[in-house]
Amino acid sequence: MEKRVVVTGLGAVTPLGNDVKTTWENMKKGVNGIDTVTKFDASGYKCTFAGEVRGFDPTLYMPKGEVRKTDLYCQYAVAAATQAYEDSGLTAEDVAPDRFGVYIGSGIGGINTLITEHNKFVEKGPGRVSPFFVPMMISNIASGTVAIKYHAQGPNIGIVTACATSTNSIGEAYRAIKHGYADVMLAGGSEAAITPLCFAGFISCQALSQATDKDRASIPFDKERSGFTMGEGGAVVLLEEYEHAKARGAKIYAEVAGYGCTNDAYHMTAPDPEATASARAVALAVREAGIEAGRGVYVNAHGTGTPLNDKTETQMLKRVFGEGAYALHVSSTKSMTGHMLGAAGGVEAIASVLALHDGVVPPTINYRVKDEACDLDITPNEAVSAPLTAALSTSLGFGGHNGCLAFRKI
Repeated sequence: MEKRVVVTGLGAVTPLGNDVKTTWENMKKGVNGIDTVTKFDASGYKCTFAGEVRGFDPTLYMPKGEVRKTDLYCQYAVAAATQAYEDSGLTAEDVAPDRFGVYIGSGIGGINTLITEHNKFVEKGPGRVSPFFVPMMISNIASGTVAIKYHAQGPNIGIVTACATSTNSIGEAYRAIKHGYADVMLAGGSEAAITPLCFAGFISCQALSQATDKDRASIPFDKERSGFTMGEGGAVVLLEEYEHAKARGAKIYAEVAGYGCTNDAYHMTAPDPEATASARAVALAVREAGIEAGRGVYVNAHGTGTPLNDKTETQMLKRVFGEGAYALHVSSTKSMTGHMLGAAGGVEAIASVLALHDGVVPPTINYRVKDEACDLDITPNEAVSAPLTAALSTSLGFGGHNGCLAFRKI
């Protein structure tokens, strides 16, 4: 028998705050978390803005000795997972180790470690490379580290699907509980890729915004959009089988009611402009969740601010909802956080859950110029209150990866 799955814990470290409460309050206020890069001198780059995490202290979540042996992306993941676990009120006595799993992924993984150790190798020789280099660098180590912390011996996968990583992680964790393989899952993603090399790479493939004003750097659905702005951080949700959560008296934010996963099979970086496969991912989630119309539905769009993505997503929603797409509440919180890559879907799932829980649609900020090709209600500049019954969170990743999560009010 298929199980119901609910969200009972939330955790996040983002450019809008180092916990969920701060992040969500700033999202509702329309705070811009994007500013001039401080992690390196970006003055010689075509892009100089990013959504950086500020004032993060990993020792709040890990011993100092362990911090030295982990990449920043892993530290973000551990912090977000710890917050989600504590927010859920779960204890070790509440779940058997073999029924507790972790799916935490990263699009890029330990790139800071890779760069640091490569420089050591070139400058000082192979003998100076850290013995922790490989475990610090690999993209699955965040999932493994969190599992060790909580003695979670159930399903454990570090999913890597670029910008769809967190969405796929949460969706596959949902399925693991739904089909009886686990009772509790920590799921999400993390990323710490604001480095000179990553900036150079994304600029070379013409993906980053080259705006000279931070308030015009990440402008999803605006006609003047020219690319995304990189962000960083981590976001994890704690999913739980409904009866398991109810039996221990857990607070429940929302129900995970549907998930769709497809691939464009079209291009290495560009979305299919026909939105055939991405629309199918949304349709699968919508059908599974029993969502029948656009009214009362919030969509946290992938909304990167690239010319192709936002136009394609508009087409995608029209394919699924028809004229009902105009009744949807849509927004892109990337206008405030920047694109957090492998962590993006996790933050946006949390925003979707809280929008549904609180009845508040966060805005798409810094929107000025209407694009006729992006003509849905994208909640420009200010949050709105709305009686929501369902929420969707969509992600479209390099490699053609499409994911959609559907949540229902409970």
